[in-house]
Amino acid sequence: MQAVRRQLGYSAAKTIAMLERQARADQITIMTSTSLKTKLSRWENGHESVGLPEYRRLFREIYGRTNAELGFPDERTDRPADELRDRIAVARMVDSATVAALHGQIEQARVLDRQFGGVHHLDQLRHQIAHMQELLAHLPAVGQRAALAGALTEASALAGWQALDREDHTQAWAHHERAKQAAREAGSPLLLAHATAQKTVILLALDDTAPAVDQAAYARSIATGGPALMRAWLAAKHGETLAAAGDRDAALRAFDDAYGLLPADPVDPALPFLFLGGAHLDRWRGNALALVGDAEALDQLTAALARLPPTWARARSRLLVDLAYAHAAAGDRDAALGRAREARAIARQISSDHQLRRLDRLVLPQGRPA
Repeated sequence: MQAVRRQLGYSAAKTIAMLERQARADQITIMTSTSLKTKLSRWENGHESVGLPEYRRLFREIYGRTNAELGFPDERTDRPADELRDRIAVARMVDSATVAALHGQIEQARVLDRQFGGVHHLDQLRHQIAHMQELLAHLPAVGQRAALAGALTEASALAGWQALDREDHTQAWAHHERAKQAAREAGSPLLLAHATAQKTVILLALDDTAPAVDQAAYARSIATGGPALMRAWLAAKHGETLAAAGDRDAALRAFDDAYGLLPADPVDPALPFLFLGGAHLDRWRGNALALVGDAEALDQLTAALARLPPTWARARSRLLVDLAYAHAAAGDRDAALGRAREARAIARQISSDHQLRRLDRLVLPQGRPA
């Protein structure tokens, strides 16, 4: 057991936390954390065997190893078919209340992410995703399968966004690919369009602008006929990619589309991951104007900053970076430095590697002669 744990790179504390999470998922009652710490030491040092089949099952699940690999005796109840029956039985317990609870957890993660950043919550979200994948893999074709797949899509897209903020582009891509697969399982063109469009941000981070433009356009085609809020968001995302590619006129036309489609009430409970009301669409357009070197960017970004709630720390950090770039482009070194300092302070607080990297690339204009 100890050799397997070390091979996986898990600390004893992490193993105990994983055991507790898996026990909750499997609805198995286990001993307290303090008792588990003592038991784990005795089990790993051979002073005591893992006697109860429930604990052997938990170790198999968190380590992904067989009884033989963990040094457990063969048991009749440990046959693969029996384990499969157990997993199917657990998955069948998923009901509408379970899915609602999962959506509640995702929304909580979303709120924490925009206010405090995702670095401290990404690992927890990954465990939640793994749990939903496990349930979905053993859930019958009827019942809550589509609803669970929808929740998995939202969680994966959020995890992808958080991974991108940590500059982990490979992980961000993998999360969004999973989101797209789950959206297809859910039979939701809207979720598929959202996950597809979000991947453009990864492409832009890699300076791969042409595929980003194509991907954004494709995402818009998926959601034709969908809610106006979704179509407005996709148009803005398309505008963002066009601006990054240097196509000013097409970018501004896309943003005109977004403003034209934006509902009077830009909040849709069915689309809790879309935010275009208040200052949000304005700051997106301001960013696009800055990308194409339009002088109007400064006014638009400054006005958006004044309207952005202070709890939107991630968005504020990005907006301040955009302003620093816009002031630098206008030749105002002092203003660019001031906005860069504000942005860096917030980016450090929320551990936004992405915004810190953008600040590192900021080229300031020469100072005014004395």
